[in-house]
Amino acid sequence: MSSDPGPIRILSVDDHPLIRQGVAGLVASQADMNLIAEATNGREAIQQFHRHRPDITLMDLQMPEMNGLDAIIAIRGEFPEARIIVLTTYAGDVQALRAIKAGARAYLLKDSLHKELLTTIRAVHAGKNPCPPRSPSNSPNMPPTMR
Repeated sequence: MSSDPGPIRILSVDDHPLIRQGVAGLVASQADMNLIAEATNGREAIQQFHRHRPDITLMDLQMPEMNGLDAIIAIRGEFPEARIIVLTTYAGDVQALRAIKAGARAYLLKDSLHKELLTTIRAVHAGKNPCPPRSPSNSPNMPPTMR
């Protein structure tokens, strides 16, 4: 994690090229953000995190080889200050709640408005733990025992 006050350095982790391309395009349009690396699974995420030490990691949960939850646990085990935002397809994803408990700072659905994603990136970078409107704890699709 950089102490440089320059652009927010972002690692994008997702097994779908279209999602990574969308994140890359969105980040490229922001003067205060820079996409520094991408990964297609949890193992690559750990390697890229070691190599680049991003300020923010955008992490998918459902990936081949190694899932995002295991990658979050590994990264946070070695770098407890890592700031990770979970991006998932499913509202009420129990894995997302587990990721938050493992140290992810925020949870957003992939279909979130780009403004919401940018706001969350900036908030987490500033050290805040935002509670997005559709967080796992208040999702109507979350089992009552998990709320």
